[in-house]
Amino acid sequence: MKALRRSKLFAVPALLLFTLCAAAAAAPVSVRAQEGLKISTLEQIGEEFSSVPCKNEERLAAAKALFEKVGAPASDISVDHFKDVDNLVVLKRGTSAEKIVIGAHYDKVSNGCGAIDNWTGIVTLAHLYKSLKDVTLKKTLVFVAFGKEEKGLIGSHAMAGAIKKEELGQYCVMVNFDSLGMGAPQVADNMSSDKLGDLVATLALEMKMPFGRAVIEGADADSSSFIAKKIPALTIHGVTSDWPKVLHSSGDQPAKVNTTSVYLGYRLALYLITRLEDSACSAYK
Repeated sequence: MKALRRSKLFAVPALLLFTLCAAAAAAPVSVRAQEGLKISTLEQIGEEFSSVPCKNEERLAAAKALFEKVGAPASDISVDHFKDVDNLVVLKRGTSAEKIVIGAHYDKVSNGCGAIDNWTGIVTLAHLYKSLKDVTLKKTLVFVAFGKEEKGLIGSHAMAGAIKKEELGQYCVMVNFDSLGMGAPQVADNMSSDKLGDLVATLALEMKMPFGRAVIEGADADSSSFIAKKIPALTIHGVTSDWPKVLHSSGDQPAKVNTTSVYLGYRLALYLITRLEDSACSAYK
């Protein structure tokens, strides 16, 4: 997540997060999306943090390898090369031209390993793809691992800027994941469309999942690049008030990742995406 300042963030005790995993395991998803749906387990999510690429030059290839590991065929994987940045793109084709962009940045700051910020987002992306890759959907899911978010949202700006004016209407929403792995899922209100934030709050209530939303002062994320193009977007994170000890520091290491936090974010996201799939493309514009 780009440049944070201290803000009041939602925190849930770690023990309660573990208790809530049982509720998440029974969480609802769209009835129409059940056939072919493969839900990852907490253990499968946790295994992804046994090896986190700690060098920026390794992370694009590692993100690609993770998608390959969860079953993405080579024909659905590409790298979009822009002047200053490369974005990894993985398609789950639907039956219409309508699209949902699902994103997370793969780069990190110079300090630390970037496990929370933002390998948690990349793991979430890959497991959402794994869950939905065999489900027949109307909307095409465009999974994107953005480069150079920490340098100024460069990858997401490049992608959003390349969308042709006549194709903007095909982009229904953008969902972004940044820095899960500390606490309960939350929406960053200053980087999110109001209607989408309200939807996620409703879904979290239905799932009986702890949830928060707040403005994170001085911070920004890749959802903002799409909001600037009038595409509804939001950022889901798991940052707590302890973030100065971890984010953008040498403390951002795999051992700091609360995998239960990541799992809850993944389950909330899965429910969100199936709800968006069932909604009209214009529903949140």
